[in-house]
Amino acid sequence: MDTFSAQIAALTAISDITALKHNYWRACDAKDVDGFRASFITDGAIIDYGPLGTFDDAAPMVAVFERVALAKVDGRYVVLDMHTGGHPEIEVTGPDSARGRWSLRFRQVNTVQRTETVSVGEYHDESRLEGGKWRMSVCRFTQHWSITRPIGDDVVVAEGVFAAG
Repeated sequence: MDTFSAQIAALTAISDITALKHNYWRACDAKDVDGFRASFITDGAIIDYGPLGTFDDAAPMVAVFERVALAKVDGRYVVLDMHTGGHPEIEVTGPDSARGRWSLRFRQVNTVQRTETVSVGEYHDESRLEGGKWRMSVCRFTQHWSITRPIGDDVVVAEGVFAAG
C-alpha cells in the first residue's frame, strides 16, 4: 500500500472508531441494549469499569447494563445518564487494530435516591475490525473524581422518551 493510501486508510479508521465511541455513549444514554452490545467484539471483549466490574466478555457487562439502565420504580427509570466524551487520541496499530484514549464527563441522576452524581474519568480502549466494522475489544475506564449531591424536593426530574436509533 502506498503512503497516501495508508494515510487515507488510517484516517478512515480513526473516523470510524470515533463514531463507534460516540454511538456507544449514545446507546448508554438512550438505554439501547442492542446498540451497547454492538459496540464490542462478538467474543472475548475485556471490559473493566472499576466498581461496576471487570469482565472477559461483553455478555456479563450487557447484563449489568440491562439491570442498572433499565431498572424502573413506579414506571420511571431509576437512573438517567449523560455521557459526554472527547479529547480522543487514536493510534491505528495495524490494518485491523487500534488503541485509543478518551476523556469522559459523566452525569447521573438517581430518581429514587434523589441524587445527582458528576464524574470525570478516562477510557483506554483497544479496537478491532470485525466483520467490516470497528468494535471495542478492550474497554477500561478509570474514574478521576466524582461528586454526589442530593436533589432537593423542590427539583422536578422529567424524563423524555427513550428510543434507540
